[in-house]
Formats: sequence, C-alpha cells, structure tokens
Amino acid sequence: MKLDLSKVVSGCRLGVLTNLGKNGDKTLEVPGCLLYTRCGSAPHLTHETLETIEKIPAVTQLTLSTLAEYHEVLEEYKEGAGKFIGMPDSVLYCSLQDPAAPCPPGFITNKTVSVWGSGGRMEMTASKFMALQAVVRPDWFQSMADGETVQEDTSKKRVRKSVDRTLAFLDECLQLQQKSQDLQGVEVLGVVEGGDILEERTRSAKETAKRPVGGFVLDGFQGDAMTRELRLKLISSVTAELPDDKPRYSRICCYFPLPRQFPHSFIIRVTFFYRIIKHFT
Repeated sequence: MKLDLSKVVSGCRLGVLTNLGKNGDKTLEVPGCLLYTRCGSAPHLTHETLETIEKIPAVTQLTLSTLAEYHEVLEEYKEGAGKFIGMPDSVLYCSLQDPAAPCPPGFITNKTVSVWGSGGRMEMTASKFMALQAVVRPDWFQSMADGETVQEDTSKKRVRKSVDRTLAFLDECLQLQQKSQDLQGVEVLGVVEGGDILEERTRSAKETAKRPVGGFVLDGFQGDAMTRELRLKLISSVTAELPDDKPRYSRICCYFPLPRQFPHSFIIRVTFFYRIIKHFT
C-alpha cells in the first residue's frame, strides 16, 4: 500500500491510500475510518442491508479475538476469512483485540498475549498468532502488543516493560512472516505503546519506525485515563517520530455524542480511526 498526500495543513494530512487489496486496485481517502465488524459481520446489519448503505469504508476491520476460536475451521477452509464471511473483495485489516470490548488486565507475559472469545481466554504465542494470521489472510494486521498501560496509576517500570515487550513481539512476528509463504505481501502494523510517559512514547515510536512495517497503530489513547491536553501532547510527539509516507491508526470507542478529542486527533496527523460507536446486544 502507498500513501499519497495531496495537502498538509497545520499538521492535518489529506490524501489517498492506494494499491490496496490483493490486486492493488482499491483506494481509500484519508483521513477516514474502517468498517467495524464482529467475526466478520457489521453489528445488527445483514450483508444485504450493508450493501444498500452508501460510502461504506473500503477497509473492513476483523478482530482476532472473535476469529481465534475458528482457527481450525479457517485452516480447513483454506481460502481465507474474506471469502468465508462473504466479503471476498473487501480489504481486510485484522486487529489484535476487539476495540469495543474491554480486556481484563494481567494476562500478558514476555512470550504470550491473551484474547477473549465467547469461550473465554485464549493464550497466544507469536507462532500461534502468526499461524492464525496465515489462515485469516488479511491484507494488513496489527502485531502482537502489550497494551495494558491505559490505567492512570501504571508505574513507569510497567510502562517501560510494555514498550520492550511490544518491540520484542514485533521482531518475532516479522521474523515469522519472512518464513511464511501465506503471509508474503501482507502488511504488518507496528504498535506504539508508552502509556502516559512522553519518554517511553517517543522511544516506542522511534524503535518501531526502524522496523520494516507498513504502518503504525497508536495504542492507549482511548478512554479517559489521560487529559485531553496530555493526549494531544503525546500524539504530537509520537507522530513527529514517524515517517510521513506510512499510515497511522488510532481508535476511539464511545457513546453518542462523539467526544471532543475526536476532531483534535485529526489535526495531529492520525490517518485512520477505529471509530467504534458502542452497540448494544
């Protein structure tokens, strides 16, 4: 994928993300948002209803937490999650967690991350994580990460460990991708962590930018754990360390109306959002 910028005004980037999809024939205007799904389905919408809605985002977000239980099914199916969910022509992005579902803290180790499906917790090593990505066959996927530093009382030592773990996870995922024939040409998105500590945020951004990633996920800015002023300062510092020719992703999870931090995040050069409006089931 390639990011073509047509205008930058006060740090806000306007452009088009091109060369998307298996054939490289899809495009997406930026800034923009992704189509949120649970296990490949937009909540409360059938595929037929979804097709009647205009200006649906070209990129569909899948969540690993809702797909992990179907690993064996997808492995047997052999044609990837896109065709399995009835969206073979959509550009697929696979995130680690479901942005609309909070995850219990305390289940990340130096070797594993945990995701929660309908059957409970599933622990994943890098090998298992990449094997699952190989059967999902997304166009992009978020690397493994330790994002348990959203709470405001998180210690500096814990935040530093989060950054170190996330970088180690990314390196292992990139090494395994090189060995996987099914994941050749798939873009890996590196995750920027660091909690509310500026030094760790910039370190995470600098180190992640040194890796051969297709873009960046700015994690930990959702919720109310930090003030708007601190959030803006941290995102400004992080994006200053990232290359201009690669997309940056962030997520916002909210009830109506949209919170005030939403438009401010556009101003400080975030390319895409997981814009999740809370749904009720």
